[in-house]
Amino acid sequence: MKQESCRKDVERAFGVLQSRFAIVAGPSRLWSKTMLHDIMTTCIIMHNMIIEDERDLDAPVQEQTEVSPPEVEMTGDDDTRFQAFLARHRKIKNRDAHIELRNALIEHLWSGYSQSEN
Repeated sequence: MKQESCRKDVERAFGVLQSRFAIVAGPSRLWSKTMLHDIMTTCIIMHNMIIEDERDLDAPVQEQTEVSPPEVEMTGDDDTRFQAFLARHRKIKNRDAHIELRNALIEHLWSGYSQSEN
């Protein structure tokens, strides 16, 4: 029951981030785990800053008329990243590997079950 409650809290929080930040709602297969961690951390920090700012209604508003465009540096070639994604996808969809892993799991579960009866 506690796990279900925690799961609902996480799903609700993730839903809030998805509704506020498009990058969280979009596909994530092309991102590395480190990049996903950084994106989620950034979105959580920005969300907390927005909530904190909305609470302070009496604060003076500062308007900026000109904003410099952000400098973005690509870390790798898009084609290389896409090929790496395709390789990972093929590895996941490999039928022989699926059958091998399934059979190993069945064997593991049966061995654990038979040992617990003895």
